[in-house]
Amino acid sequence: MDVPVYNMQGTQVAQIKIDAASLGGEVNPSLVKQAYVMYHANQRQGSARTRNRQEVEGSTRKIYKQKGTGNARHGDRKVNLFKGGGHGHSKKREREDYRLDMPKKMRRKANRNALLAKLVDNEVRVVDSIAFDQPKTKAFEQFLAAVKADRSALVALPLNDQASQNALLSGRNVSEATLIRCDQLNCFNMLNHRYLVIGRAELEAWLNGPSSQTGKAAKVSPMGREAAKKETK
Repeated sequence: MDVPVYNMQGTQVAQIKIDAASLGGEVNPSLVKQAYVMYHANQRQGSARTRNRQEVEGSTRKIYKQKGTGNARHGDRKVNLFKGGGHGHSKKREREDYRLDMPKKMRRKANRNALLAKLVDNEVRVVDSIAFDQPKTKAFEQFLAAVKADRSALVALPLNDQASQNALLSGRNVSEATLIRCDQLNCFNMLNHRYLVIGRAELEAWLNGPSSQTGKAAKVSPMGREAAKKETK
């Protein structure tokens, strides 16, 4: 699969070859959906809580006298019959676990398969390098328009904070763009956006990094663990 590489002005400058077989060969909707539901469920806090009439802020003064008005007998305005009052059966859930899980190999296969789906639909914009001389929102918007990704774009930035700092400051106020680190790519992020914009070096590193271990090597000799050991030494 040949994927064009653009510069920041939207001109094609190169082409890279991506092996579709390494991404699953064909889109597996059931696997991608299972991973999407897992990532979505794991974002829930599970701490829903509502206030009863004792916890609602307000005066406890009796709103009118007990008899002689023709109205029903009421005390304060914090009962559940009134707007702004407490709940009659308030939720007191401290923490409920909605977390789902998937095996590491399945999760990685789903992430790579989601990238394959984006490539098949021509919704991936590979850029030779995402770099800005200075933080400027207008320049970031012009960049997205040049690569034809101005509608719900997920922009994957380099891991190097200094290289991506100007890009982060330029794009954080663009409503149609979501900025993440390139190692945070997963099927939930990709499928929640129309386009994926990523640098060539970052894409190749993601394809050849820990996410590429979808077999037994993911447990026997994981890349991520080896890299962490080198950094600590």
